[in-house]
Formats: sequence, structure tokens, C-alpha cells
Amino acid sequence: MGKRQSSVERTYEQLREMAANFEFKPQERLNETTLSSQLGASRTPLREALNRLVAEGLLTFENGRGFFCRPLDPVRIQDLYEARIALETEALKRTLERASEADITAFRQEFDAQAGAYQNSTDPAELLRMDEDFHRKLAALSGNVELAAMLQSINLRIRYVRLMNLTELVKQDQPRLAAHGDIVAALVARDAPRALAVLRDHIEQRQEETARAVRLAFAKLYVPD
Repeated sequence: MGKRQSSVERTYEQLREMAANFEFKPQERLNETTLSSQLGASRTPLREALNRLVAEGLLTFENGRGFFCRPLDPVRIQDLYEARIALETEALKRTLERASEADITAFRQEFDAQAGAYQNSTDPAELLRMDEDFHRKLAALSGNVELAAMLQSINLRIRYVRLMNLTELVKQDQPRLAAHGDIVAALVARDAPRALAVLRDHIEQRQEETARAVRLAFAKLYVPD
């Protein structure tokens, strides 16, 4: 049982990264035989992994036709950003109520330690990893594992579009730390109105760039460099 479970988990993790990064084209039908050979997975663990990804919104399924990559739809991405705002602001409210001074201090120290790497990096993928890590750990301070898990699911579904967005920010050499630093300062001060306002504005600013980011994503997927 343990060996079978590890096979399912390994296959799931590989497919999850492929789907999140649009290694399948939007709405492309997945060839299970090809995937089985590519991943070294038998039919049963492959099917289990595919069904999990359908439940998480990274793939879709049509009766009689099979599994498909999710569409890259600006309206759906906007919906996910709205859900992200709701989740992150609720998690931050809980953090301001529940987090200990020691936990907040540790979070601030970790932010300070990584500030140089975040400010100086020119690798969009690395910037995205650090940005996701910041927001994931901020949500985790709430102590609500369900909110944190839902945020991770949303981040996976908007990851590719966010990568396109960060690629543009790197090209334009835009400042990156102001919003995160303001969130941390407000959190340390337990200034709930300020913390929530900065967090919401920070995410909404990226949300406003969704349509352009989706166009860039399509260009990257269908006319790669």
C-alpha cells in the first residue's frame, strides 16, 4: 500500500507542476498513454493523480473525451484573484488576532534576511517563488490550515499568469519590496486597518494587470522565445 501511495503522490506532484506551468496547452486533450510512458506511471496511479488535479481546478474532464488542460481565461483569472483577496485578507485578520509576538518577530526577521535577494534578483521564476513564499507564510501565521491550503490551490492556478507579470516587472525594473515591507511594518505594529489596506491594494494592483498578463501568457505558450 505504501509503495502504491508513493507512486500516486509522485505522479500527482509531477503532473501538478506540469499543469500549473501550462506544459500542456490551454484546453489541450491529455494523452494518457503518452503521460504514462513519460512519467513512468501505470494507469491506476496516473488516473488517481489526474482526478485529483480535476478536483483542484488544474485540469478538466469531459465524459467520453477524457482529461484536458484548463482554459486560460481572463475572467476566470479575475475570479481567482478576487478569491485570493478574500482568503488573504481573512487570514491576515486572524493573524492580527492570534499570532504571538514571537511568531511575528520571526516572520519580520525572515523577511529582512531575504530582502536583498528579492530586491536584486532578475529571475522571474525565483521572484515568483519568493513572493508565493511570503504570502504563504503570512497566511500560515493565521493558524488556519484550511485558509492556507485554499490559498496554495489558488496560487497554483494563477502561477503562470503571475510569472508573466513578474517578467514584465523585471524588464521595467519596477520596485518590488514596498508593499511587502509595508505589510510587515503594519503587522508588527498590529495596525489592522493599515495592514489590510496595503495587502488588498497590493493584490488588486496585480489583478488590474490580468488581461495583459494573459495575453503575454498566450504569446509565450504559442510563440515561445
